[in-house]
Amino acid sequence: MKTGTSNHTQSRYNVIAPLYDFMEWPIEQLWYKKWRPQLWNDIDGSNILEIGVGTGKNIAYYPPEKEITAIDLSPGMLKRAKDLLPANMKSQASLQQMDAQQLTLPDNYFDDIVATFVFCSVPNPVQGLKEALRVTKAGGKLHLIEHTRSDNQLLGPLMDFLDPFIHYLVGVHVARNTVDNVKKAGWHINQVIELTAGGIFKRIEAVKPAN
Repeated sequence: MKTGTSNHTQSRYNVIAPLYDFMEWPIEQLWYKKWRPQLWNDIDGSNILEIGVGTGKNIAYYPPEKEITAIDLSPGMLKRAKDLLPANMKSQASLQQMDAQQLTLPDNYFDDIVATFVFCSVPNPVQGLKEALRVTKAGGKLHLIEHTRSDNQLLGPLMDFLDPFIHYLVGVHVARNTVDNVKKAGWHINQVIELTAGGIFKRIEAVKPAN
């Protein structure tokens, strides 16, 4: 069952779904479009879960001959993603509406979890990351690209101030400490790569401990 906060997030993304690609077009062209294939090229597993498929911007980079489950909280966003899924991929990729905080998926099932710019909007990110851990096989990996709170002494507090207003408007938190949240959920951090100055954009790779 979704929480009230999940309902708020879902409603905001349903509203902005028709405009989402237009809103993100400049930053997609500047940075995101370069980072996405780099992330997907490093995924070795054969059974992959994408959390937060959104409007389907990662679909073009789905590796061939892999089993992919892609989920999203927002039916409005998910509809746009389904429209992008090529006919020849429909047998390997399943797109489903689901809350990241309550995955209706089996334990220890996936080799890899992928999410790009998602855990800034999951209402309880640690719970969502714990669910991702649950459904991943021991030794399986978590691959994230996220925007996070800056460590800059001026920018960080500004992001803290703006965070509740931005969340109310579009459902996104801009001041999340996602690396810490990954650790709190029980993942072991393999590496964190600063993608831009100021520490706002990070690539995070973590692994599920064997025990």
